[in-house]
Amino acid sequence: MLLTLPDVLLKEELTTIRGLLKQAQWVDGRSTAGTQAAQVKNNQQLAELDPLLDQIRRIVLQALHRDPLFFSAALPDKILPPFVNRYSGETNHYGFHVDSAMRSMPDGTARVRADVSATLFFNDPDEYEGGELVVQDVFGDQRIKLKAGAIVIYPSSSVHAVTPVIRGERLASFMFIQSMVRDAAHRRMLFDMDMALVRLRQQHGETPEVVQLTGIYHNLLRQWAL
Repeated sequence: MLLTLPDVLLKEELTTIRGLLKQAQWVDGRSTAGTQAAQVKNNQQLAELDPLLDQIRRIVLQALHRDPLFFSAALPDKILPPFVNRYSGETNHYGFHVDSAMRSMPDGTARVRADVSATLFFNDPDEYEGGELVVQDVFGDQRIKLKAGAIVIYPSSSVHAVTPVIRGERLASFMFIQSMVRDAAHRRMLFDMDMALVRLRQQHGETPEVVQLTGIYHNLLRQWAL
């Protein structure tokens, strides 16, 4: 499932992040890439030890935790602390690759299985030319370029790339999520059921049928969650 969610970040959060990034010291983005991805990765990102990264991570994670659609779609169990990258000038693209299946927490205490990947945009599409996220999967080729504050989530198993930025700079956060529900098809069914329940609840209230279907949703989640 590929899904875009608008306005994940509040306006004031975006302003804070953009202000912090004006002080950023960028490093080679290949520092976090796997062997295959490093061969096609040509961008910059904030260093793991940069104190700005901690501040931005707190804002991003706070925004994700309050967004009910993000929770319903990803059913997050663990979120690897988000990274921040920049595409601009000579470091302006990321060729087709697949994200590594397993990622280590920065402190080395645990590993996160990458079930879902996500990109959260920090600037608007008209601020740069190029820089589309291209995702290839069973849903066909998708080219994504979203407004500042919006996020796209997609299967980590998808082949994807970022096209060259030929004007301006593209600023974004990317992250990997281990879902409570490992199977992508099961996650999709739970998301569809949850959205249908939201609409039924809005139209008819908490009828006995809605209560019964809600119970089925949670029982399926109990059965499929790891």
